[in-house]
Amino acid sequence: MDFRSELVGCFSVGSNGNPSVEMVEAAFRHHDMNFRYINCEVTPENLGSAVAGAKAMGWVGFNCSIPHKIEVIKYLDGLGESAKIIGAVNCTVLRDGKFIGENTDGKGFLTSLQAVTNPLGKSIVIFGAGGAARAVAVEVALAGAKSIVIVNRDPTRGEELVALINSRTKSQATFRQWAGMFEIPQGIDIVVNATSIGMNPNSSAHLELDINSLQPNMIVADVVIDPPITHLIKAAQVRGCTALNGFGMLVNQGILGIKYWTGIDVDPEPMHERLRQLL
Repeated sequence: MDFRSELVGCFSVGSNGNPSVEMVEAAFRHHDMNFRYINCEVTPENLGSAVAGAKAMGWVGFNCSIPHKIEVIKYLDGLGESAKIIGAVNCTVLRDGKFIGENTDGKGFLTSLQAVTNPLGKSIVIFGAGGAARAVAVEVALAGAKSIVIVNRDPTRGEELVALINSRTKSQATFRQWAGMFEIPQGIDIVVNATSIGMNPNSSAHLELDINSLQPNMIVADVVIDPPITHLIKAAQVRGCTALNGFGMLVNQGILGIKYWTGIDVDPEPMHERLRQLL
């Protein structure tokens, strides 16, 4: 018998609220893999030490969540192609003794979105300009989105993301500063909340969005998974929109991460089922 499990996990702040551990371990159990996933509370000042410690202990990889997706890059040995373009990492894999940063967030979101619509030729509003927003924006742009409006409070980060999209993809991106209640412009097909607004333990928080500007023909997506039905999802449903919660993005990026770490294509259903049980 082999009494040593291969280790993976997630470095974040607020790690006690991250259900990825249950989702990923459900896949490990289903496929009888000798792997363990560990949620780790890692503050920004300890991030470099955590990465070095994971390498010293022989971890085969790890996820990064809020607030580490951009900052972690300085502690890695290299980046995969998607992470280079996006400028953010949510998944690291050990290759030839080196930690290489990848980004599965955007691909996970895109797979979830494609289950209800093709972003090709669509006009999209994205709230946020952090790691998740960058991943989502780049992937929908590479998938052929016609135009992308980035809505963010910090103009520097928002304009940086707009410049990235315009320079590295064929989509046309514009920036709108988020100051007070935001009204969705006419002609928008897809609205995405790529911020943590509405996530537990602050689930009572509302996106500053004029709900009346949501139209029934729109697809409204929220990357928040806990709770799975956020205020934005509820409002979108009331307005007759097609609503997409964060489960699909989380499961799909988890599948990609497990493939990086183990080489195995896992069945998504045990992962979905465990999230439904928990949330």
